Amino acid sequence: MNLDTREPMIDTLGVLETAALLRELTAGLIAVAGFDEALDRLVRIARDAVPGVDCCGFTALRAGEPAGVAASDPARAELDDLRHGPDTPAMTAIRRREMITAGDLAEESPWPAWAERARGLGVHGVISAPVDVDEQVIGAINLYAESAGALTPRHQLTAMLLAEHAGLLLAAARDRERQAARVDQLDTTLLAEGVVGQAVGVIMTQRGCPAPEALDVLRSAASSLDIPLREVAERLVLTVSRPRDN
Repeated sequence: MNLDTREPMIDTLGVLETAALLRELTAGLIAVAGFDEALDRLVRIARDAVPGVDCCGFTALRAGEPAGVAASDPARAELDDLRHGPDTPAMTAIRRREMITAGDLAEESPWPAWAERARGLGVHGVISAPVDVDEQVIGAINLYAESAGALTPRHQLTAMLLAEHAGLLLAAARDRERQAARVDQLDTTLLAEGVVGQAVGVIMTQRGCPAPEALDVLRSAASSLDIPLREVAERLVLTVSRPRDN
């Protein structure tokens, strides 16, 4: 008896491609400190890793207001930009909280003005999937094809998994960005304090390094000695303030 194994093989390849995409996405975004940089990497990785997708974009909203876009192809960034109007696949996906697909933009579209711009830019198919980032930021990842009918149900499944995974990674990037901002604020406060600022100045003079690096040296010493940062600073300032024996 002959068995046709071609379809299972195609499905297996699709699973492997999607798994590879998610691994690459994790590797590319796991250590990114900034949200905007994470978006830029996301759209480039998705474009390069998903067969049949010619460009990729991301539409972001913060507290319900447009908060920027990312596009793998800058010439097509306007397709993700809500400043050109809210009637877009991305905004529809965000409002409905569901994936939106248009396989052929030459057919009747719920976004006629947007579809006309898309066709003018050589885009004839789109999938938009909503992405939940955190309590303030939501968005949609948009996969574009230059050929009508190029985006298949397999692309829809990939978009759904991509959106879920991207939401987790982007949330982590937002957390790192907020943490870095808190650290910067703390650093500014510490540098403004007398003894810590003096100690940082001493280290800057001795090592010829900038203030953030000098503060890191001070923190490292405090951690190694297991004593408060202020105490390390006081000891250093006291040491350099003592008159040297002749």
